[in-house]
Amino acid sequence: METTDETGHTNIKDIYSISEKEKEKRMSKFAHITKVHPCYNEKLHHKIGRVHLPVAPKCNIACRFCKRSVGSECCEDRPAVAHHIMKPSEVEEYMTELIKKMPNLKVVGIAGPGDSLFNKETFETLEIIDEKFPELVKCLSTNGLLLPKYVKKIADLNIKTITTTVNAIDPEILKEIVDWVYYEKKVHKGVDGAKLLIKNQKEGIQKANQEGLVVKINTVLIPELNLNHIKDIAKEFKDIAYLQNIIPLIPMYKMENLSKPTCEEISTVRDESEEYLQQFRACQQCRADAAGLLTEKEQLENKKGMKLNIYDLKHFSH
Repeated sequence: METTDETGHTNIKDIYSISEKEKEKRMSKFAHITKVHPCYNEKLHHKIGRVHLPVAPKCNIACRFCKRSVGSECCEDRPAVAHHIMKPSEVEEYMTELIKKMPNLKVVGIAGPGDSLFNKETFETLEIIDEKFPELVKCLSTNGLLLPKYVKKIADLNIKTITTTVNAIDPEILKEIVDWVYYEKKVHKGVDGAKLLIKNQKEGIQKANQEGLVVKINTVLIPELNLNHIKDIAKEFKDIAYLQNIIPLIPMYKMENLSKPTCEEISTVRDESEEYLQQFRACQQCRADAAGLLTEKEQLENKKGMKLNIYDLKHFSH
């Protein structure tokens, strides 16, 4: 608890000591994951490899900053981009060859290029990974809309970590970021869609925590919209998430005329949010088919002649 000095002022050192104790408690609880997962531990970037399997093309929300791109001409190094959509039937052969080339590969995840939970291929792929490569840590990223529905299934597939992108918990802000939400065969727009997404994200993350999953919150920093709101997101999830990853807006698509955050803005928001939730500070945006280590850049080619690029180790797609 906080203490005060003889003048009645709060002893700031006590606040920070409590924060450090809570951080140590969380790190201890999830040490079995964080010691092998480079997206949760910055010290592993040059040691542990990971791969994203691009099996999930469809998405159920329309973020104004997101433009999915798939094809051989897609050379951009950003989220929602993949060389091609991999079929679950391709996964075993691809993974077998990849592990031969990268013996330090320990983590396999699904990060798009759409929303992982909105694609049945995600679950088909994870079942294959769970059966054929049980030694690998499995994870996925999602916008959280379907998380309440599938969280038990996720846990049953031995998935250990999940990243959920939460860009606002105020529907008035979120409606400016997300054009529409598609849920149970109906399109929800404006504030109604924003409220639905926020509700499901909160419920889903709570259930994920109860299932023992390690939850990371991704938040896209959009200076004109959520600059002063992100710390509220950290505060909202401080007891049920392990980590927050604040990433800068890439001005494109319907937000191409907005400003990307400055380094000072990113640093300030991370510092403010760290009062509530531990911050991940060593990432950049990466593709939905990224693989390998930070220092590895090459191309793998499967038997059908399709090439998958190996990109910098950064973080899971939003």
